[in-house]
Amino acid sequence: MDAVKTAWSVLELATIAKGNTIHQTYENAVALAKQAEASGYTRMWFAEHHNMPAIASSAPQILIGHIAQATATLRVGSGGIMLPNHSPLIVAEQFATLGHLFPGRIDLGLGRAPGTDPETSHAIKPGFVQASHSFPADIKTIQTYFSVENKAAKVRVTQAEGVDVPIFILGSSTSSAHLAAEKGLPYAFASHFSTAQLHDALHFYRSEFQPSPALQKPYVMAGVNVFIADTDSEAEKLYTSHLRLVINILTGTPTEYIEPPTEMTADFRNIMQHPRVEQMIKYTFIGSRETVKKQVLQFLEETQADELIIATNMYDIDARLKSTRLFGEIMTEINTEEGGGR
Repeated sequence: MDAVKTAWSVLELATIAKGNTIHQTYENAVALAKQAEASGYTRMWFAEHHNMPAIASSAPQILIGHIAQATATLRVGSGGIMLPNHSPLIVAEQFATLGHLFPGRIDLGLGRAPGTDPETSHAIKPGFVQASHSFPADIKTIQTYFSVENKAAKVRVTQAEGVDVPIFILGSSTSSAHLAAEKGLPYAFASHFSTAQLHDALHFYRSEFQPSPALQKPYVMAGVNVFIADTDSEAEKLYTSHLRLVINILTGTPTEYIEPPTEMTADFRNIMQHPRVEQMIKYTFIGSRETVKKQVLQFLEETQADELIIATNMYDIDARLKSTRLFGEIMTEINTEEGGGR
């Protein structure tokens, strides 16, 4: 029996490097998308974050169209739309429009988290907590709008009816796994930052999965952080920019931009061994091609993921493009080697 191939994709937060404008950050995202397309990536997803100065991906619907226009075959989507922030009808209209503009290339990833702090969440949509409880029902509503059987309804999204925009459930805990399994939808787990419940979530999703018209068998995407360079030490240096971001998140320190990398010091190594940091960066692969390939193979053995989606918060765009290319080469090797894949 042939080994099952593993797809690979990229998650983009449009993090702003020190000295860069927001416009340049978006242009860097275009360059990243073109590199991903050339390197065999399946899709590029944009996150939704609000009131985070270092992150420019707050309107993924617009960025999706921008990137899709600049590429030819790469799938582009949301990773994800935080549905409690939005009207299901408006989401259906937006993604149906994208689906017609770029047929067969648009994904709709849906999540339940606010993507911001409580005060900003209230400013976006008062009553977020109540809205989050309706997440399962809101997904069903969107599915209804996309159904050709909704033509007789009083409330319709005509451009959505029958359009090909697959829905993914995003999550970082077991609750999302149960929901994705119940609805028979593909499941993307945010293991690039939330690692504790990964294996339990995948177990529940696969064991409880109910086939649906959208999907006949479970499909798992797993997030990992990836930093690849010519040598392990060079990759570790590039990683220090992201490590500062992790430290700021865990200490509640505001982050204005991605800092330039510095040498990997003993202090940094000690911080990486702190239990909270260690857990958050558990699925962060750093090193040369050979080093990262071993880490990827181990992760695939543990998770049997159908697809990896990588996050790479680097200061330098050229280094990031190179890392993106090298990861594509790693995945191509894994999928083509005898006994490779899963």
